[in-house]
Amino acid sequence: MKILDKLIIKDFLKTYLFVVLMLILIVLVLDFTEKNDTFIRNNVPAKYIIVYLFNYGLYLNNLLTPITVFISVIFITSKMAGRTEIVAILSSGTSFVRMLVPYFIAASLIGVVSFFLNGWVLPTATSGITEFKSRWMDSDKFYSQQDIHIKVAPDVYAYLSRYYSTGNTGYNFTLEQIKDGVLVAKLSADRIVWDTTTNAWSAKNWRMRVLKEDREEYSVGESMDTVLSITPNDFDLPLNHHETLKLPALSRQIKVLEERGADNVNYYRIERYVRYMSPFAAVILTFIGVIVSSRKTRGGSGFQIALGFLLAFIYIILFLLSRTFAEAGTAYPVFAVWLPNIIFAITGLVLYKTVPR
Repeated sequence: MKILDKLIIKDFLKTYLFVVLMLILIVLVLDFTEKNDTFIRNNVPAKYIIVYLFNYGLYLNNLLTPITVFISVIFITSKMAGRTEIVAILSSGTSFVRMLVPYFIAASLIGVVSFFLNGWVLPTATSGITEFKSRWMDSDKFYSQQDIHIKVAPDVYAYLSRYYSTGNTGYNFTLEQIKDGVLVAKLSADRIVWDTTTNAWSAKNWRMRVLKEDREEYSVGESMDTVLSITPNDFDLPLNHHETLKLPALSRQIKVLEERGADNVNYYRIERYVRYMSPFAAVILTFIGVIVSSRKTRGGSGFQIALGFLLAFIYIILFLLSRTFAEAGTAYPVFAVWLPNIIFAITGLVLYKTVPR
Protein backbone atom coordinates (compact mmCIF):
# COMPACT_ATOMS: atom_id res chain seq x y z
CA MET A 1 0.00 0.00 0.00
CA LYS A 2 2.98 2.33 0.48
CA ILE A 3 3.64 2.40 -3.27
CA LEU A 4 -0.02 3.23 -3.88
CA ASP A 5 0.13 5.94 -1.19
CA LYS A 6 3.01 7.64 -2.98
CA LEU A 7 1.22 7.34 -6.30
CA ILE A 8 -2.00 8.92 -4.98
CA ILE A 9 -0.13 11.74 -3.23
CA LYS A 10 1.92 12.42 -6.35
CA ASP A 11 -1.13 12.42 -8.66
CA PHE A 12 -3.14 14.54 -6.22
CA LEU A 13 -0.48 17.26 -5.93
CA LYS A 14 0.32 17.24 -9.66
CA THR A 15 -3.34 17.56 -10.59
CA TYR A 16 -3.89 20.26 -7.97
CA LEU A 17 -0.96 22.34 -9.25
CA PHE A 18 -2.12 21.91 -12.85
CA VAL A 19 -5.72 22.92 -12.08
CA VAL A 20 -4.56 25.90 -9.99
CA LEU A 21 -2.22 27.07 -12.72
CA MET A 22 -4.82 26.74 -15.48
CA LEU A 23 -7.58 28.54 -13.57
CA ILE A 24 -5.27 31.34 -12.47
CA LEU A 25 -3.93 31.84 -15.99
CA ILE A 26 -7.46 31.98 -17.42
CA VAL A 27 -8.57 34.57 -14.88
CA LEU A 28 -5.38 36.62 -15.29
CA VAL A 29 -5.79 36.70 -19.07
CA LEU A 30 -9.40 37.86 -18.70
CA ASP A 31 -8.39 40.47 -16.11
CA PHE A 32 -5.53 41.76 -18.26
CA THR A 33 -7.80 41.97 -21.31
CA GLU A 34 -10.38 43.92 -19.35
CA LYS A 35 -7.85 46.39 -17.90
CA ASN A 36 -5.52 46.68 -20.89
CA ASP A 37 -7.11 49.91 -22.15
CA THR A 38 -6.67 51.46 -18.71
CA PHE A 39 -3.04 50.35 -18.59
CA ILE A 40 -2.39 52.01 -21.95
CA ARG A 41 -4.31 55.17 -21.06
CA ASN A 42 -2.44 55.61 -17.76
CA ASN A 43 0.96 54.64 -19.24
CA VAL A 44 1.51 51.92 -16.66
CA PRO A 45 5.07 50.51 -16.88
CA ALA A 46 5.29 46.83 -17.80
CA LYS A 47 7.14 45.90 -14.62
CA TYR A 48 4.28 47.20 -12.45
CA ILE A 49 1.76 45.24 -14.51
CA ILE A 50 3.80 42.05 -14.10
CA VAL A 51 4.06 42.54 -10.34
CA TYR A 52 0.32 43.26 -10.15
CA LEU A 53 -0.53 40.09 -12.10
CA PHE A 54 1.79 38.03 -9.90
CA ASN A 55 0.17 39.40 -6.72
CA TYR A 56 -3.29 38.90 -8.15
CA GLY A 57 -2.35 35.31 -9.02
CA LEU A 58 -1.44 34.66 -5.38
CA TYR A 59 -4.76 36.15 -4.31
CA LEU A 60 -6.61 33.91 -6.78
CA ASN A 61 -4.75 30.85 -5.54
CA ASN A 62 -6.11 31.44 -2.05
CA LEU A 63 -9.62 32.16 -3.33
CA LEU A 64 -9.76 29.13 -5.64
CA THR A 65 -8.22 26.59 -3.26
CA PRO A 66 -11.59 24.96 -2.32
CA ILE A 67 -12.44 24.53 -6.02
CA THR A 68 -9.02 23.30 -7.08
CA VAL A 69 -8.70 20.80 -4.23
CA PHE A 70 -12.17 19.42 -4.83
CA ILE A 71 -11.74 19.13 -8.58
CA SER A 72 -8.32 17.50 -8.20
CA VAL A 73 -9.65 14.88 -5.79
CA ILE A 74 -12.67 14.06 -7.93
CA PHE A 75 -10.59 13.88 -11.11
CA ILE A 76 -7.97 11.42 -9.86
CA THR A 77 -10.45 9.34 -7.80
CA SER A 78 -13.02 9.02 -10.60
CA LYS A 79 -10.20 8.04 -12.97
CA MET A 80 -9.12 5.33 -10.52
CA ALA A 81 -12.71 4.18 -10.15
CA GLY A 82 -13.14 4.05 -13.94
CA ARG A 83 -10.18 1.68 -14.15
CA THR A 84 -11.68 -0.40 -11.29
CA GLU A 85 -8.64 0.39 -9.16
CA ILE A 86 -10.83 1.42 -6.22
CA VAL A 87 -12.60 -1.97 -6.35
CA ALA A 88 -9.25 -3.75 -6.44
CA ILE A 89 -7.94 -1.78 -3.46
CA LEU A 90 -11.01 -2.45 -1.33
CA SER A 91 -11.17 -6.11 -2.43
CA SER A 92 -7.59 -6.63 -1.25
CA GLY A 93 -8.74 -6.08 2.33
CA THR A 94 -7.77 -2.43 2.55
CA SER A 95 -10.43 -0.42 4.35
CA PHE A 96 -11.89 2.75 2.88
CA VAL A 97 -10.49 4.73 5.82
CA ARG A 98 -7.00 3.39 5.08
CA MET A 99 -7.38 4.35 1.44
CA LEU A 100 -8.12 7.93 2.57
CA VAL A 101 -4.74 8.28 4.30
CA PRO A 102 -2.70 9.43 1.25
CA TYR A 103 -5.48 11.85 0.33
CA PHE A 104 -5.38 13.36 3.80
CA ILE A 105 -1.58 13.61 3.70
CA ALA A 106 -1.69 15.53 0.41
CA ALA A 107 -4.58 17.71 1.61
CA SER A 108 -2.70 18.46 4.83
CA LEU A 109 0.36 19.57 2.83
CA ILE A 110 -1.86 21.89 0.80
CA GLY A 111 -3.42 23.17 4.03
CA VAL A 112 -0.02 23.91 5.60
CA VAL A 113 1.12 25.79 2.51
CA SER A 114 -2.22 27.63 2.43
CA PHE A 115 -1.80 28.67 6.07
CA PHE A 116 1.69 30.02 5.35
CA LEU A 117 0.43 31.90 2.30
CA ASN A 118 -2.55 33.32 4.21
CA GLY A 119 -0.46 34.39 7.17
CA TRP A 120 2.67 35.82 5.57
CA VAL A 121 2.62 35.95 1.75
CA LEU A 122 -0.92 36.86 0.74
CA PRO A 123 -1.10 40.04 2.91
CA THR A 124 1.90 41.44 1.04
CA ALA A 125 0.27 40.53 -2.28
CA THR A 126 -3.03 42.12 -1.24
CA SER A 127 -1.21 45.27 -0.17
CA GLY A 128 0.53 45.37 -3.54
CA ILE A 129 -2.79 45.01 -5.38
CA THR A 130 -4.34 47.83 -3.35
CA GLU A 131 -1.38 50.11 -3.92
CA PHE A 132 -1.31 49.36 -7.66
CA LYS A 133 -5.01 50.09 -8.10
CA SER A 134 -4.77 53.27 -6.05
CA ARG A 135 -1.78 54.52 -8.04
CA TRP A 136 -2.58 53.45 -11.58
CA MET A 137 -6.22 52.40 -11.89
CA ASP A 138 -8.19 55.12 -10.11
CA SER A 139 -8.61 57.93 -12.60
CA ASP A 140 -10.39 60.10 -10.04
CA LYS A 141 -7.90 59.83 -7.19
CA PHE A 142 -8.24 61.99 -4.15
CA TYR A 143 -5.37 62.46 -1.79
CA SER A 144 -7.74 63.23 1.05
CA GLN A 145 -10.38 61.47 3.05
CA GLN A 146 -13.63 62.96 4.27
CA ASP A 147 -15.79 62.51 7.37
CA ILE A 148 -13.44 60.29 9.35
CA HIS A 149 -14.71 58.85 12.63
CA ILE A 150 -12.34 56.90 14.85
CA LYS A 151 -12.46 55.63 18.42
CA VAL A 152 -9.18 56.49 20.15
CA ALA A 153 -10.03 55.23 23.67
CA PRO A 154 -12.92 53.38 25.35
CA ASP A 155 -14.85 56.65 25.92
CA VAL A 156 -13.11 59.01 23.50
CA TYR A 157 -14.10 59.62 19.88
CA ALA A 158 -12.32 61.68 17.22
CA TYR A 159 -13.74 63.24 14.07
CA LEU A 160 -12.17 64.93 11.04
CA SER A 161 -14.11 66.54 8.21
CA ARG A 162 -11.13 66.10 5.87
CA TYR A 163 -7.66 64.60 6.15
CA TYR A 164 -4.74 65.09 3.74
CA SER A 165 -2.16 62.33 3.90
CA THR A 166 0.42 64.29 1.91
CA GLY A 167 0.82 66.85 4.71
CA ASN A 168 -0.51 64.77 7.61
CA THR A 169 -3.04 67.50 8.27
CA GLY A 170 -6.67 67.21 9.31
CA TYR A 171 -9.34 69.93 9.30
CA ASN A 172 -12.35 70.60 11.55
CA PHE A 173 -11.07 68.27 14.25
CA THR A 174 -13.27 67.23 17.17
CA LEU A 175 -12.39 65.09 20.17
CA GLU A 176 -15.24 64.08 22.47
CA GLN A 177 -15.22 62.22 25.75
CA ILE A 178 -18.53 60.51 26.46
CA LYS A 179 -19.38 58.56 29.60
CA ASP A 180 -22.66 56.69 30.01
CA GLY A 181 -24.09 58.51 27.03
CA VAL A 182 -23.27 61.95 28.46
CA LEU A 183 -20.78 64.39 26.93
CA VAL A 184 -18.05 65.16 29.50
CA ALA A 185 -15.50 67.13 27.47
CA LYS A 186 -15.05 68.34 23.93
CA LEU A 187 -11.96 69.62 22.15
CA SER A 188 -12.41 71.38 18.79
CA ALA A 189 -9.73 72.71 16.46
CA ASP A 190 -9.61 74.21 12.99
CA ARG A 191 -6.92 71.70 12.11
CA ILE A 192 -4.46 69.23 13.57
CA VAL A 193 -0.93 68.66 12.24
CA TRP A 194 1.40 65.74 12.89
CA ASP A 195 4.65 66.99 14.41
CA THR A 196 7.43 64.66 13.25
CA THR A 197 9.88 65.98 15.88
CA THR A 198 7.66 65.02 18.84
CA ASN A 199 5.62 62.32 17.07
CA ALA A 200 2.44 63.91 18.37
CA TRP A 201 -0.53 65.84 17.04
CA SER A 202 -0.67 69.61 17.44
CA ALA A 203 -4.12 71.24 17.53
CA LYS A 204 -4.33 74.67 15.90
CA ASN A 205 -6.90 77.33 16.94
CA TRP A 206 -8.44 75.06 19.52
CA ARG A 207 -11.45 75.38 21.83
CA MET A 208 -11.94 73.26 24.91
CA ARG A 209 -15.23 72.69 26.73
CA VAL A 210 -15.36 70.73 29.99
CA LEU A 211 -18.88 70.06 31.27
CA LYS A 212 -19.36 69.63 34.99
CA GLU A 213 -22.47 69.18 37.10
CA ASP A 214 -23.04 72.85 37.88
CA ARG A 215 -20.92 74.72 35.35
CA GLU A 216 -19.01 74.65 32.09
CA GLU A 217 -15.32 75.46 31.69
CA TYR A 218 -14.32 77.01 28.36
CA SER A 219 -10.82 77.82 27.10
CA VAL A 220 -9.20 78.67 23.78
CA GLY A 221 -5.70 78.83 22.33
CA GLU A 222 -3.65 78.98 19.17
CA SER A 223 -1.65 75.76 19.50
CA MET A 224 -1.71 72.76 21.83
CA ASP A 225 0.18 69.49 21.75
CA THR A 226 -1.98 66.43 22.28
CA VAL A 227 -1.30 62.93 23.59
CA LEU A 228 -3.61 61.07 21.21
CA SER A 229 -2.78 57.39 20.88
CA ILE A 230 -3.16 57.53 17.11
CA THR A 231 -0.77 58.21 14.23
CA PRO A 232 -1.23 59.38 10.63
CA ASN A 233 -1.40 55.73 9.60
CA ASP A 234 -4.66 55.37 11.53
CA PHE A 235 -6.27 58.04 9.35
CA ASP A 236 -4.84 56.73 6.09
CA LEU A 237 -5.76 53.05 6.23
CA PRO A 238 -7.25 51.28 3.19
CA LEU A 239 -10.66 49.66 3.56
CA ASN A 240 -9.07 46.20 3.45
CA HIS A 241 -6.29 47.04 5.91
CA HIS A 242 -6.98 43.88 7.93
CA GLU A 243 -6.27 41.80 4.81
CA THR A 244 -2.86 43.45 4.24
CA LEU A 245 -1.37 42.58 7.65
CA LYS A 246 0.80 39.54 8.21
CA LEU A 247 -0.38 37.26 10.99
CA PRO A 248 1.93 38.61 13.75
CA ALA A 249 1.15 42.22 12.75
CA LEU A 250 -2.55 41.36 12.67
CA SER A 251 -2.41 40.09 16.26
CA ARG A 252 -0.59 43.25 17.36
CA GLN A 253 -3.15 45.46 15.63
CA ILE A 254 -5.98 43.60 17.36
CA LYS A 255 -4.32 44.23 20.73
CA VAL A 256 -3.92 47.96 19.97
CA LEU A 257 -7.55 48.31 18.87
CA GLU A 258 -8.77 46.40 21.93
CA GLU A 259 -6.85 48.76 24.21
CA ARG A 260 -8.52 51.70 22.47
CA GLY A 261 -11.92 50.05 22.56
CA ALA A 262 -12.21 50.60 18.80
CA ASP A 263 -15.43 49.55 17.11
CA ASN A 264 -13.74 48.08 14.02
CA VAL A 265 -11.65 45.54 15.92
CA ASN A 266 -14.16 42.85 14.95
CA TYR A 267 -12.99 42.97 11.32
CA TYR A 268 -9.43 42.19 12.39
CA ARG A 269 -10.52 39.38 14.71
CA ILE A 270 -12.58 37.77 11.96
CA GLU A 271 -9.66 38.01 9.55
CA ARG A 272 -7.52 36.10 12.06
CA TYR A 273 -10.27 33.48 12.54
CA VAL A 274 -10.48 33.03 8.77
CA ARG A 275 -6.74 32.48 8.41
CA TYR A 276 -6.81 29.65 10.94
CA MET A 277 -10.01 28.18 9.50
CA SER A 278 -9.19 28.15 5.78
CA PRO A 279 -6.52 25.39 5.74
CA PHE A 280 -8.98 22.86 7.20
CA ALA A 281 -11.23 23.29 4.17
CA ALA A 282 -8.75 21.33 2.04
CA VAL A 283 -9.01 18.26 4.29
CA ILE A 284 -12.82 18.41 4.61
CA LEU A 285 -13.42 18.89 0.88
CA THR A 286 -10.95 16.10 0.11
CA PHE A 287 -12.95 13.75 2.32
CA ILE A 288 -16.20 14.59 0.53
CA GLY A 289 -14.55 14.45 -2.91
CA VAL A 290 -13.27 10.92 -2.42
CA ILE A 291 -16.68 9.71 -1.25
CA VAL A 292 -18.70 11.16 -4.14
CA SER A 293 -16.23 10.00 -6.82
CA SER A 294 -15.13 6.56 -5.63
CA ARG A 295 -17.91 4.74 -7.50
CA LYS A 296 -17.56 3.77 -11.15
CA THR A 297 -20.25 5.35 -13.33
CA ARG A 298 -21.25 4.51 -16.90
CA GLY A 299 -21.26 8.12 -18.02
CA GLY A 300 -17.63 8.65 -17.04
CA SER A 301 -16.30 11.29 -14.66
CA GLY A 302 -17.95 14.32 -16.31
CA PHE A 303 -20.92 14.36 -13.96
CA GLN A 304 -18.72 13.91 -10.92
CA ILE A 305 -16.45 16.80 -11.96
CA ALA A 306 -19.51 19.00 -12.54
CA LEU A 307 -20.78 17.99 -9.09
CA GLY A 308 -17.39 18.91 -7.66
CA PHE A 309 -17.61 22.39 -9.18
CA LEU A 310 -21.12 22.81 -7.80
CA LEU A 311 -20.21 21.75 -4.26
CA ALA A 312 -17.07 23.86 -4.27
CA PHE A 313 -19.01 26.94 -5.39
CA ILE A 314 -21.58 26.25 -2.68
CA TYR A 315 -18.76 26.15 -0.13
CA ILE A 316 -17.34 29.48 -1.35
CA ILE A 317 -20.76 31.16 -1.32
CA LEU A 318 -21.46 29.81 2.16
CA PHE A 319 -18.05 31.03 3.32
CA LEU A 320 -18.68 34.54 1.96
CA LEU A 321 -22.12 34.68 3.54
CA SER A 322 -20.89 33.45 6.92
CA ARG A 323 -18.07 36.01 6.90
CA THR A 324 -20.54 38.76 6.06
CA PHE A 325 -22.76 37.74 8.96
CA ALA A 326 -19.74 37.63 11.28
CA GLU A 327 -18.62 41.13 10.23
CA ALA A 328 -22.18 42.41 10.65
CA GLY A 329 -21.85 41.83 14.38
CA THR A 330 -23.19 38.37 15.13
CA ALA A 331 -22.94 37.26 18.75
CA TYR A 332 -20.69 34.30 17.87
CA PRO A 333 -18.26 35.39 15.11
CA VAL A 334 -16.01 32.35 15.57
CA PHE A 335 -18.95 30.01 15.02
CA ALA A 336 -20.08 32.02 11.98
CA VAL A 337 -16.62 31.83 10.39
CA TRP A 338 -16.33 28.09 11.03
CA LEU A 339 -19.90 27.35 9.92
CA PRO A 340 -18.99 26.30 6.32
CA ASN A 341 -16.42 23.80 7.60
CA ILE A 342 -18.87 22.48 10.20
CA ILE A 343 -21.66 22.03 7.64
CA PHE A 344 -19.42 20.33 5.10
CA ALA A 345 -17.80 18.12 7.74
CA ILE A 346 -21.25 16.92 8.83
CA THR A 347 -22.22 16.47 5.18
CA GLY A 348 -19.12 14.36 4.63
CA LEU A 349 -19.93 12.12 7.60
CA VAL A 350 -23.50 11.65 6.37
CA LEU A 351 -22.26 10.76 2.89
CA TYR A 352 -19.71 8.36 4.38
CA LYS A 353 -22.49 6.53 6.22
CA THR A 354 -25.08 6.52 3.42
CA VAL A 355 -23.36 6.52 0.00
CA PRO A 356 -22.46 2.98 -1.14
CA ARG A 357 -18.86 2.48 -2.18
